[in-house]
Amino acid sequence: MNTTRNADRLQALGLGEAEIAVYTTVLRLHRATLDEIAQAVDEPVERAAGLLATLIRLGAVDEAAGEYLARHPAAPVGRMVTERLALLALQSRQIDDMLAAVADLAHHYDSGRAFRTGELRVRSLTGADEIYEAVIALAGRAPRAELVAALPDRRTAGDFFEKHTDMWLSAIKEGDLTSRLIVPVSALGVPAFREAAGLLNRAGAEVRSLDQVPSWFFALGHDAAGLPVQWGASPPEHAYNCSLVQSPVVVGALRALFTELWGRAVPVARPGGALQVLRLAAQGLSDESIARHLGLSVRTVRARFAEAIAELGANSRFQAGVEASRRSWL
Repeated sequence: MNTTRNADRLQALGLGEAEIAVYTTVLRLHRATLDEIAQAVDEPVERAAGLLATLIRLGAVDEAAGEYLARHPAAPVGRMVTERLALLALQSRQIDDMLAAVADLAHHYDSGRAFRTGELRVRSLTGADEIYEAVIALAGRAPRAELVAALPDRRTAGDFFEKHTDMWLSAIKEGDLTSRLIVPVSALGVPAFREAAGLLNRAGAEVRSLDQVPSWFFALGHDAAGLPVQWGASPPEHAYNCSLVQSPVVVGALRALFTELWGRAVPVARPGGALQVLRLAAQGLSDESIARHLGLSVRTVRARFAEAIAELGANSRFQAGVEASRRSWL
C-alpha cells in the first residue's frame, strides 16, 4: 500500500501527520487498546488518547469496552469530503458576495466622483434607429446588462416593437442583454404589438402595462440612460431626439422611477386557457357549456376562471371580464 500517497490525500482533507499515523495504525490493528496503539505509534498514552478523540469525532474510529475499533474508511473520508465541499461552497459564495460588493461600491465611487467633478457625459441621439444602435453598442461592452424602458404611447411602442422586434429578439437570445419594458394599456389594442410582445416574452423579456406611462426613457445597466428632449412629450413629435447620459447618478434615479412604475404595472402575457373561458363566458355560455365546448371537465373550467381572476387582479368573474376587455384580450 502506498502509505505516503494516502497520507498526502488525508492531509488534504485536514488531518495532521500524527492523526494519520494513529488512524492507519488502528486500521491495520482493526481492534486495539489505548496502550497498544500508543506503543505502535510511539506516542505517550495521553497524546494518543487526544488523537483518538479527534478521530472519534470525525467518525473514523469507535470506542467500545476500552478498545478502539476502526470503521470502514469510506465513512469518515466521505464525511470529511462532504464537510470540505461545504466549506468550499461557503467560501465560493463569500467570494461572489465580495465581488458583487466591489461592483456596487464602485458605482457609489463613480457616482461620488461624477458629483464632485461635475463630470456628465451626454450624447445627442436622433431617430429610433440611432437609439437602437446606441443601446446595442453599449450592451456589447457590458454583456447581460439589463435594459429597462418605458414607452408612453401607442406610436412609440409600435415603432420600437414592430420595426425592431427581430433585432431585440436576437440581442436577448444571444445574451447581449436582458429586458423589462413598460407600455401603455392602449398599445395592447394593436394586434401587431400584441404579437411582438408575445415573442419578446417567450424570448425571455418581461413586458408589463400601465394605464398611463409618464414619459419615455430607458436605462441600460447602471451606467447609461436615455432621456427625451421634453419629458412627458410623445417621442415621435420630436423625431426621437434624446440625450444619452452616462452618469450613475442619473441612471440610478431613472431606475428607481422604473422600479416604482414596474411595481404598479401588470404583465402583458395572457393566460392561454383562461383567455378561452373568458371569451366563451362573454358569449353567455355556462360553465357546463364551456366544458362541453372545450372538451374539459367543469372543474377544469372553474380552475381556469380562478387563474384568470388571479392573473387580472380581479375579485370576481365579472371584474375579470371587464379587465380583460380593457386590455383588449377579448
